[in-house]
Amino acid sequence: MQLVKKFLPYYKPYIGVFLLDLLCASILSVIDLAFPQFLRILRATLFLEAPDIILKRLGLIALLLVLMYAIRSLCRWYVTYQGHMMGAKMESGMRRDLFDKFEEFSFSYYDSHNTGEMMSKLVSDLFDISELAHHGPENIFISVVKIVGSFILLIRINVPMTLCLALVVVCMAVFAIFQNKKMRTTFRDNRKKIAGINSSLQDTLGGIRVVKSFTGEEIEKSKFDDSNIAFLDSKQANYRQMAIFNSGNNFFEGLMFITVLVAGGFFIAKGQMTGEDLAIYALYINIFINPVNVLVEFTEQLQKGLAGFERFIEVVETRPAIVDKENAAELKDVKGVIDYENVSFSYENDEAVLSNINLHVDAGKSVAIVGPSGGGKTTLCSLLPRFYDVTGGRVKIDGTDIRDVTQKSLRSFIGIVQQDVYLFNGTVKENIAYGRLDATMEEIVEAARNADLLEFIESLPNGFDTQVGERGARLSGGQKQRIAIARVFLKNPPILILDEATSALDNESERYIQESLDKLAYGRTTITIAHRLSTILGADEIIVLDEDGIKERGNHKELIKKGGLYEKYYRMQLGGI
Repeated sequence: MQLVKKFLPYYKPYIGVFLLDLLCASILSVIDLAFPQFLRILRATLFLEAPDIILKRLGLIALLLVLMYAIRSLCRWYVTYQGHMMGAKMESGMRRDLFDKFEEFSFSYYDSHNTGEMMSKLVSDLFDISELAHHGPENIFISVVKIVGSFILLIRINVPMTLCLALVVVCMAVFAIFQNKKMRTTFRDNRKKIAGINSSLQDTLGGIRVVKSFTGEEIEKSKFDDSNIAFLDSKQANYRQMAIFNSGNNFFEGLMFITVLVAGGFFIAKGQMTGEDLAIYALYINIFINPVNVLVEFTEQLQKGLAGFERFIEVVETRPAIVDKENAAELKDVKGVIDYENVSFSYENDEAVLSNINLHVDAGKSVAIVGPSGGGKTTLCSLLPRFYDVTGGRVKIDGTDIRDVTQKSLRSFIGIVQQDVYLFNGTVKENIAYGRLDATMEEIVEAARNADLLEFIESLPNGFDTQVGERGARLSGGQKQRIAIARVFLKNPPILILDEATSALDNESERYIQESLDKLAYGRTTITIAHRLSTILGADEIIVLDEDGIKERGNHKELIKKGGLYEKYYRMQLGGI
């Protein structure tokens, strides 16, 4: 019931369509109930008249029946079309809500959740919810009207026989409720297992180049088979419970017919019922059993929908790890002064990555961070745009704690160029303009020129309208990196983070890219995470960071003179001064 209460508000925007859908459904039910009763009335009245009177009135009756079934057809059209569209719109709205929620989550959520599983919640789970949203109330309403209506009419024909029938229905309901609980468990497990298949598929296809380069096809087939067989086992358990459910209900359905036959024969023998009444009674039994079957089939749909909605609610009700304060201000007129004051950070259930880090960067200055892998370099930079929140201390920009301003305004003043460049499946122009959709073509061209990318783009068959492929698959590493640099040039932020932006490039590409990065960094407050020390020799300050914190700081010449850890790294890479 808690899930149902959370589900109902999604009908609110479509309340008019929903009520009209139920009205049409009720008309369908009433017309279906009316025909046997109409036949019973005619048998007791008109069909006892003289043949010429019957023939005289038959045309009018036929016209009324045609009109009645024309109305029924219009109602069926509305229920089928508008009812389904209502469900589709609700599905679309839920998918938007779920996607918006995914967008709210910080990096920590994505560190612990698989993309394939999230896609499963966005697509397959919501389809089942859509079907439930449309067919659920409609099927329940139609079935209840038909069952109650036919039950009343059956009582009017013969009370004792109808009470016998009611006893069978009660037994059927008890069985259905008991079996329902088992089915829900299996449907919930189905959802988890299909998410496992999506996760395995996404992981394999996303890393297909690694798979092929290491001839790992058999490994991936084995992993996929494991998740696929797990899903098959889950479906087997599900279908076993469904088979018990459906066969049990079919047995009770048979008991209804047996009850009518035996009880009907008994009451006819006792003179308490006529053969004609038993025939009409049999017609109503079909009307009575049909909605019972609909409810039985709806049970499967209900369990699928609720299992999907349960997973949907789990995400929607998850509170993002990083949220804006209620009174968060807009960050404005940033100069670029950065302060890390006694900053500590640790991931959930992990040891501290950073402890009591103090760092001051003046506006327009450049700071490079070097050190071993796992020393916290990328984490330190990720705290500045609040991709993660500090667990101790504070980070400030121009003297303002970044937790006191909105995330959107904070990140609008920070540009990031990473080692692993992500390009979206679209054109060169769309990827450069990402984040600045209002940029003019002249601004996009200027950004490409500043990134030394213009000549390459003009050599492409379609220029700026050339498709880059998924993740930029049609471009080289250096070309993708230049697009990323052009993207930041267009954003024109006062603060720049360069996260090992050239470490994956060859020496020649690195030299050209470094020139573009130097041009990009000019006049901006820049924090550079460097693997290749040759790229940071001109930094105003170099920070040597390891798991114990800041070990050394100073410019290149000062650190070389110290003969410490930096000097050791430098000699290892460059072979001396």
